[in-house]
Amino acid sequence: MSISATYAHTNLIAEDWQALARFYQQVFGCVPVREVDFQGDKLDAGVRIAGAHLRGVHMRLPGHGDSGPTIEIFNYNRLEDRSKTATNRPGYGHIAFRVEDVAQTRKAVLQAGGREFGEITTMPGAPTTWCYVTDPEGNLIELLQPATK
Repeated sequence: MSISATYAHTNLIAEDWQALARFYQQVFGCVPVREVDFQGDKLDAGVRIAGAHLRGVHMRLPGHGDSGPTIEIFNYNRLEDRSKTATNRPGYGHIAFRVEDVAQTRKAVLQAGGREFGEITTMPGAPTTWCYVTDPEGNLIELLQPATK
């Protein structure tokens, strides 16, 4: 069975959703679309958390126009403990941005409060130079620079 689907968004749970949203705006040019503030029985049922209060923002990802996908940066009134940042942890691993210059973008990430995670590298036979960095809360970001011809 085949269904029709369009990619809509990726969700990121933040300790400080406003600070993390500013980071993604400043470094990657994400654009706020709408803020959310949800609570009540319907939210509790949907997220399976009693007494949940969810706040945050949908931000348009760069390069896809006004109808492109978003990143949701949300915060709950109660958060679980964060596990250690690792590239090999099961589940969603990272978000990737195609950039013109990996080294320059890496510097911008670090200046905005992100951290280093791995070295800038080009795999033999790969068409891109890339590296991992983290945002200020430790979420992995891959920076991709297409090979020049």
